[in-house]
Amino acid sequence: MKTFAHPDQAGHAPSFFLQRGQVRRLYEVPARAAALEAALHRLGLAPARPPALAPRAMESVHAPDYIAFLASAAQDWAALPDAGPEAVANIHPTPEMLAQGGFSGPSIIARTGWYTADTSCPISRGSWEAVQGAAACALAAAAEAAKGGTAYALCRPPGHHAYAARAGGHCYVNNAALAAQALRDAGASRVAVLDIDSHHGNGTQGIFWERGDVLTISIHGDPDRYYPWYVGRTAERGAGAGDGRNMNMPLAFGTADEGWLDAIRHGLAAIRDFKADALVVALGFDASKDEPLASLAVTEDGFAKAAAMIGGLGLPAAITQEGGYNVDVIGTLLERFLTGWSRA
Repeated sequence: MKTFAHPDQAGHAPSFFLQRGQVRRLYEVPARAAALEAALHRLGLAPARPPALAPRAMESVHAPDYIAFLASAAQDWAALPDAGPEAVANIHPTPEMLAQGGFSGPSIIARTGWYTADTSCPISRGSWEAVQGAAACALAAAAEAAKGGTAYALCRPPGHHAYAARAGGHCYVNNAALAAQALRDAGASRVAVLDIDSHHGNGTQGIFWERGDVLTISIHGDPDRYYPWYVGRTAERGAGAGDGRNMNMPLAFGTADEGWLDAIRHGLAAIRDFKADALVVALGFDASKDEPLASLAVTEDGFAKAAAMIGGLGLPAAITQEGGYNVDVIGTLLERFLTGWSRA
């Protein structure tokens, strides 16, 4: 299995987010990628640096104006008088504003509110380079999958909460969606995205909501108690050509291996019924029982079994890294997952 990582990920190092009204240290830190990369070396799967992004590559699933915002946000924010070190919105447009014709003016304060969903996606110096590096890793993995193989992309920052024109939940560019679209562009007629992060893949759902050629499946903690709160429920099935092409499986808090693996079995059955030609796995280790913000309770053995089950589909696959914030355990979880996959 080929693996990819980009050194620019370390330049994205925002310092805080808001949780329950408190300023907290951000869990999405450079040490995450370092732990995962160390695990790849232990497995003898030293990651390659991906090829540079082609011009406008991220616009395959993202709006050009949104990408332009990401590219300039840190510089524009720094030019504000008395600005903090990171671009973080203090206002977002409400449905009432939008219903009355609201739009974003040129101010970086307005644009930050317009293009971000929450306060957990701060943008600082180095963020844009990291975002590009993560996207390049996802596209490199997709290129390997397009040739019939399987590849792992160490994407940091992660991506599955990013919509076509909005960041959120530590995510800026949707790496899994980029990989899925790249596989479609390379000739796959039908692509499935299986998201096993503990949070709902709301951005991926949104991007492919009206698409019949991409099946999106998310297995996650109950959104009545967990981010992203507003979506991730079973009734969300897609629309138009995408009707029936979105599948959510929210799980009760504390669900452990048996319930989680059973949900994956249901997801794999749907992928087989869909007759997918290729697969993207949005791999999050925050389903672990050892997570700081745990909603599920999956063990190391659970991740290894999941990998064997998913790899058993026999589909060309791009694996994109999503969450997992316990730096002390995520390396071991990646080792168990990739080893389980190799034994499928």
